[in-house]
Amino acid sequence: MDRHIRTVEDVLRLLDGLFAAGGDRWTTDAGSWWDDFYADRSRQIPFFAAKPDENLVSHVEAGLLTHGRALDLGCGPGRNALYLASQGFEVDAVDLSSEAVAWAGERAAGAGAEVRFLAGDAFALAGTELRGPYDLVYDSGCLHHLPPHRRISYLALIDQLLAPGGLFGLTCFAAGAMGPELPDAAFYERGRLEGGLAYTPEALRGLFGGMTEVEIRRMRDEPADSPHFGEPFLWTALFRRAY
Repeated sequence: MDRHIRTVEDVLRLLDGLFAAGGDRWTTDAGSWWDDFYADRSRQIPFFAAKPDENLVSHVEAGLLTHGRALDLGCGPGRNALYLASQGFEVDAVDLSSEAVAWAGERAAGAGAEVRFLAGDAFALAGTELRGPYDLVYDSGCLHHLPPHRRISYLALIDQLLAPGGLFGLTCFAAGAMGPELPDAAFYERGRLEGGLAYTPEALRGLFGGMTEVEIRRMRDEPADSPHFGEPFLWTALFRRAY
């Protein structure tokens, strides 16, 4: 007889299990899927290019983001982490994929950049390998791969690691442009996330309502020869935590 549910984390793991193995993109077990995704570095994937997000650059150039400690969630091959390091930030960067982290490390070595890269589940590493406070927590494309119940873990992670007065930035799928717009409950009925959840500005404001909105806008469409990454099917957002 199985009667192991005692904590919120037990409930969250139970809900994780409602998704088919092929639909898991957020737990430690998904690392191998992402390893396969990143294994062929020659693939024409827009965010494989060593270019920082245009919104991140915009915020730095506007003086909204200044020197301090930064955490890059779901760092992939390290494009945003390396940019932040070049701007004087002390950067920790984490990704489920050891393949992505290895690639990021090679890029950092080639650029002479100091970034602390970690392969693993950010939820599990928070408080151990990932220790706040961070002046900036930045997520480019992680949130929309989480099932609805893992927003609880996500908000707890930000609450634990983001400094008072710190900034939280993200990019995510924009409703009407990328990702399914199904009600949360429908994803549990289907047992998959259909590639990633779409969000509206109202949904983002509701989710991060405990912080002050600095900006929410569509990401600019950057041409192929731009030094920055930009795809208009994404929202960009920046929030500030209260002091």
